[in-house]
Amino acid sequence: MLTTDVPTREDLVRRASDLVPVLRGHAAWSEENRRVHDETIAAMADAGIFRLRRPLRYGGYEADTRTLVEVASELGRGDGSAAWVASVYWIPTWMVGLFPDHVQDEVFATPDVRVCGTLSPTAQATPVDGGVVVNGKWGFISGAPHAHWQEIVAIQISPQGEPMPILALVPMSELTVVDDWHTSGLRGTGSVSTVAQDLFVPADRVLPLGAIVQGQGASVANAKSPIHRAPLLPVASASSVGSVVGLTRAARDVFFERLPERKITYTDYGSQQEAPITHHQVADAVMKGDEAEFHAQRLAALVDGKAVDGAEWTVEERARARAELGAVCRRGKEAVDVLALASGGSSVYDDVPIQRIARDVQAINLHALMNPTTNAELYGRILCGLAPNTLYI
Repeated sequence: MLTTDVPTREDLVRRASDLVPVLRGHAAWSEENRRVHDETIAAMADAGIFRLRRPLRYGGYEADTRTLVEVASELGRGDGSAAWVASVYWIPTWMVGLFPDHVQDEVFATPDVRVCGTLSPTAQATPVDGGVVVNGKWGFISGAPHAHWQEIVAIQISPQGEPMPILALVPMSELTVVDDWHTSGLRGTGSVSTVAQDLFVPADRVLPLGAIVQGQGASVANAKSPIHRAPLLPVASASSVGSVVGLTRAARDVFFERLPERKITYTDYGSQQEAPITHHQVADAVMKGDEAEFHAQRLAALVDGKAVDGAEWTVEERARARAELGAVCRRGKEAVDVLALASGGSSVYDDVPIQRIARDVQAINLHALMNPTTNAELYGRILCGLAPNTLYI
C-alpha cells in the first residue's frame, strides 16, 4: 500500500491552471487526430489529474467533487476534449472503488491507471462457471485510446431468473477497438467503440448495475470513505460539469484576446469593442457563464455535503442533481453561443478556437445524461409527485 501527501484543492487547481498552455497548444492536433495528444496525457498524469478519485491507500487523493469541478474548469480553458476525458476517467475510477478490495489491488497496481467506461447496456452476458461470457459493442468510449481498463455494462441472461444489467471490469487489451469517432464536436476525446467477443470475465470483476447506481459496493476498505457515500448519478453529474464551465471560460478568453484587433465589417465601427451591441453580448455571455458556474458549485456542494453527513439521498435530491447538471449545460452553451455569434465570419477558420469550443459544448449538451431538457423533465416529474421513469437517478 502507498501513502502520499495529499495536495490541497488550491494546489490541484493551480496545477490544472499551469497546464492550460500545454493543453491549448495541443488542442488543434487532438481534434485533427481524434484523440488527446500523448503529451497532454503525460502532462495531466504528472500533475496528478488522474489521481483525484484514486483511493488514498493506492497513492490517490480521494478529492471531493468541488475539487473536480474546479480542476476540470481550468482544464477546459485549455482544451474541452482533454477536460472531458479527465472527467470521464474520474467517474469509472470512483466506480472501481466499489469492487472487492483484491480487484482494486489489481487495477490500481498501474501508476496513474486510466479507466474508461459506459453505462449503456449494449451487450449480453451469459453466466458460466466462475464468471460470465460477454458479447457486444459499446459506443462513445471517451478516452479509450489511453485507457488501461474499461467498465462495460451488459444484460446478464440467465434461465434461472430475470435479465439483470451488470457492470464488469475488463482490461483494454481484451477488447477490440473500432476507430469510428468521426464527429462534429469533442473530436479530441477519442470516443471510439469497443467490442467484446466471447470474452470471459471472472465473477469478482462483476457487480449488479443496480448496486453501482446506488453506490453500494463490495469494498471493505472504502466502506467509510466519504467520496463513496453517494449514489452514482449525482457523483457522475458533479464529476462532469467542470468541463462545461471550463469551455465557457475558454470562450471568454479567446473572444477577448481577438477583440482589440477586430472591427465590425460593413459598418463604421473601426473596433468591435466600441459597439454597444458588443457590450450587451459580453455582459450577457459572462453572466450566463457565471450562472453555469453557480449551478456547478451548488451541485458539488450537494454531493459533498451528503457525503460528509452520510445522510440518505431522497429521490428529489437525486433528480435535482441531474437538473443542476442540465442547468450548467444549458447556461454554458448559451454563454458560448453568444460569444461565437459575436466572433464574426473569420471565426469559421480552423485556427480560431471559438468554433471548436462551440462545437464541443454543443456535443456535451447532446449527451443523454447531460441534456438539459431531459434532466429538467426528470426533475419536474419528481416535483409533480410522479415516480422516476429511469434507472439512472
